[in-house]
Amino acid sequence: MIREPMVFAGMSDISGKVRGKAFPVSALEKRSVRGVGWTPTNVQITCFDVIAESPFGALGDLLLIPDRDTHACVDFGDGSPPFNLTLGNIVSLENEPWECCTRSILISALARLEAVTGLRLKAAFEHEFHLAGEPAQPGEAYTHKGYRNNVAFGETAMAALEAAGIGTDTFMREYGPDQYEITVDPEVGVQAADSATILRELVYASADRHDRRASFSPLRSPDAVGNGVHIHMSFLDGNGKPATYDHGNPFGMAETTGAFIAGVLKYLDSILALTAPSVISYLRLTPHRWSAAYNNLGFRDREASVRICPVTAVDQDSIGKQYNFEFRAADGAASPHLALAAIVHAGVQGIEEQLAPPEPTEEDLSVLDDRTLANRGYARLPQTLDDALQRFAANKTVTGWFPERFSQIYHDHKRGELEHLRDLDNDERCAAYEKVY
Repeated sequence: MIREPMVFAGMSDISGKVRGKAFPVSALEKRSVRGVGWTPTNVQITCFDVIAESPFGALGDLLLIPDRDTHACVDFGDGSPPFNLTLGNIVSLENEPWECCTRSILISALARLEAVTGLRLKAAFEHEFHLAGEPAQPGEAYTHKGYRNNVAFGETAMAALEAAGIGTDTFMREYGPDQYEITVDPEVGVQAADSATILRELVYASADRHDRRASFSPLRSPDAVGNGVHIHMSFLDGNGKPATYDHGNPFGMAETTGAFIAGVLKYLDSILALTAPSVISYLRLTPHRWSAAYNNLGFRDREASVRICPVTAVDQDSIGKQYNFEFRAADGAASPHLALAAIVHAGVQGIEEQLAPPEPTEEDLSVLDDRTLANRGYARLPQTLDDALQRFAANKTVTGWFPERFSQIYHDHKRGELEHLRDLDNDERCAAYEKVY
């Protein structure tokens, strides 16, 4: 059968979906300069393919410019068309970054970090997801048998990631029914979010080839085990050396690290609408679900919003290379670029404000009353998307990190999503999100 090999140029939009256009592979070099046409109102297409209120209407034109450094071409060897994807930036016709381009927003946040501190961010996204297509087998959490049930899928997914230039770490059968986790190597700057975006698409593609359906939805049902996205972060100095750890400081946090984490925690309630942006995200962000419920830093605590991760090294140089912290209040409904941008901006704000490093917790905060929590500087995170959106919109420091109209556009986008689900109960909402993520 006659075929013209094509490549899909896309970007992770504010719904967390990869949207774009395809064109012949032979035109990639040309399109990397000229781009492909894009429509402003596309930004208001929610994850349910409903167009929320848009300030653009039918007006305007933009360009999506592929970045050839992100090009991932994977031949699965089964006779199907290769996976062929490149990510890019959305710009105006005058080649200026567009206000709602999530990749450009992240690039700007990373530039702010480097300008303020001289540091670069190194990050890795740890994804949990579940597979549907066959009845779940009970009693297989973390087991070899549970792994073997979908080892063919796992081997395909890991091979695809490697073929796309993404360094693989582990594949694991997780706690929930048919739940799995993939971890990958950390990368510097925007490439970490690029790889997270490509990873999700490759997991979908790998599952399809094994007659399974993958979903990164935060929850399959209100009482289910949730899927999180844990973002591991560390810093490199101008010479590329680790700059996150200082053995002379409490819990090993370098001064900049402590202030960065303090900023993330201070502004967490106002950025949560960007990192955990679905209606059902807030069913997962509750105590005793191994997610995040308070604005706390935990020492090896998997219920903290930010966690200092363990290291296996013993000498100081090796510890410095391994030392990192993990943001746990995120999920697969968020654009990796937008979530990471919000975290970076909050952290840099903490550095600029010279915030003191937070004291890590090693206890169950849910047993403390509100007064005790407040006296110790802790608060329960927003418990609904509506509340999270209100806090985002009301915090002028936070909205000021983004292009002028972005916060209102984002708010309206999510309002469209809320309206679409308004008459559904939580079981129906979970089912709806499972289908689209």
